[in-house]
Amino acid sequence: METLAGRWDWDSTLHSTLDHLQLVFIPLVNPVGRLRFTRSNGNGVDLMRNAPVQADDATFAVGGHHWSPRLPWYRGNLSQTESGMEPEARALVESLRSVLKASPYTLALDLHSGFGNQDQLWYPYAHSKAPFPSLEQVRVFEALLNRALPHHVYKIEPQALHYTTHGDVWDHLYLTHGQKNFLPLTLEMGSWNWVRKNPLQLFSLLGPFNPVKPHRQKRAMRRHLPLFHFLMALLASGGLSLPERAPQ
Repeated sequence: METLAGRWDWDSTLHSTLDHLQLVFIPLVNPVGRLRFTRSNGNGVDLMRNAPVQADDATFAVGGHHWSPRLPWYRGNLSQTESGMEPEARALVESLRSVLKASPYTLALDLHSGFGNQDQLWYPYAHSKAPFPSLEQVRVFEALLNRALPHHVYKIEPQALHYTTHGDVWDHLYLTHGQKNFLPLTLEMGSWNWVRKNPLQLFSLLGPFNPVKPHRQKRAMRRHLPLFHFLMALLASGGLSLPERAPQ
């Protein structure tokens, strides 16, 4: 957002791009958790385990549970409909659904710090190891990214390759909206690498999931700008329409 604002006064190419593209930013979904330095919201619910999606075989504990809100990855008291979702998760779904209805093609990028040593772009499913119906679009996206940014740092994989979860918001939106014009991706930033380089940050409340050293914070902030610019150009040029976008 700061980069776009800094270019607005002088960059005519940005104005031209935004004539063909709508950008929607949701910087913060869990304000109470942010204030408390917790993964869960004020009710002890993990918002990424809170949608009405049941996993085929969820990974133990980390995949979501109903045991206690005092434990991480608590799913909440869910019904089979969105009415049982936490207000933060429901607001996210409603906001994105209004965008999906008005857009010929939507790509969502959810920013997470957490799993692994390497930055990864995860695509659905989170709830199942079944083949992702939009896998062909993912392959086109990956081929275009490799050609445009041949030295990028991302490993592109399905989330279920690592673990499966109940209640994934993006699975829920994908399954309820339709599959032809929506691709949700998660940018999973490899925070284990930050901890490996600075083990003392494990003793910080934010340490396991965020770069504590100032120079690593700056590096994380600038590292992904080429990806964001690529995504903007891709969507402004028509998205991932098939087979036209498939590289030869």
